[in-house]
Amino acid sequence: MNRTRTLLTILLLTSAIFLGNCNFPRVNVVQITRTPEVIVVTPTDTAPPPLATAELGLAENPLILALPPSTNSADQIAAANLIASQFTERTGYTVVTIAPDSSTALLETLEKGNAHIVLLDPFTYTLAYQKGLVNAAYGLMKDEESTYGAQFLATRKGGFQSFYDSALDENTANAKVALEQFADKKPCWSDETSASGYVIPLGFLKQNLINTRSPAFVEGQPTVVRSLYASGICDFGATYIDARKFPSLEDEFPDLIEQVIVVWHTPDIIPYDIIAFSTNMPEGMRKLFSDQIAALMQTDNGRAAFKTAYGIEELQVVNDGFYQDFRTYVAASGIDLTTLVK
Repeated sequence: MNRTRTLLTILLLTSAIFLGNCNFPRVNVVQITRTPEVIVVTPTDTAPPPLATAELGLAENPLILALPPSTNSADQIAAANLIASQFTERTGYTVVTIAPDSSTALLETLEKGNAHIVLLDPFTYTLAYQKGLVNAAYGLMKDEESTYGAQFLATRKGGFQSFYDSALDENTANAKVALEQFADKKPCWSDETSASGYVIPLGFLKQNLINTRSPAFVEGQPTVVRSLYASGICDFGATYIDARKFPSLEDEFPDLIEQVIVVWHTPDIIPYDIIAFSTNMPEGMRKLFSDQIAALMQTDNGRAAFKTAYGIEELQVVNDGFYQDFRTYVAASGIDLTTLVK
């Protein structure tokens, strides 16, 4: 029995020595975790990420060209569809159209990423820009101008002084000097969403710390002129330049120009409508479509389509900085921008 144990011990030692002197190939062992075929997600689990959105401009995620709010003309819709089809043909990106029923709806559509090429009125553009939704590309032009001004009016018999030289078409004093005579006076404003008949003139008054009495909103800029001429309604007002020459007013009041005087002109900072691109569009894509708008405006069919769909006859290349003065005086007015977007 002892002999057997001795032999077994010698055999084990010999095997250990032999195996220790041999070099066997090394194998990396990777633990394999089996993935279950079905993942059940409970309310307390973390849900798997959603499917990636298709690249902007593909048929599954098209670019959206918005018509002006409240468009209901078949001709306008057809013209916009023509523009969209030209964009698709020229760029390779899929472009479709929508027709929002209000500026508020258009703004909401931009916020949801469901509009990319838009025509905005100045107040809607300003609010969309403040929200980081758009960048300006083109400003509409009228009579070869892309902006216009407002004028402050008062009556000669009211004892107000003019600081505007009509012969030279320029102011003779700065805003503070010219407008301080309106302190504690009552204004006639056109309406609560008028840029030239309310918002921007109010911005100049507020910017220069000139406080007035409660205003009268008389609904219409010719009505502002008529109210001043009649006297007893308000002390001063503001209109576009020059609302005194509205045809019916000149016929009704032959001495109106003499009696209702221009006190001061604002700079031409009020824009017409603005073509803007959604900030969801990459910069290169915005540049591509900006170029295509210019190219289409050089063709007869393209120019006709833009005129029918948007009332555009002439455009000026702009950027957001072009509208800084307008934004400054809108802000100075203290009016809540959301109340100006209808």
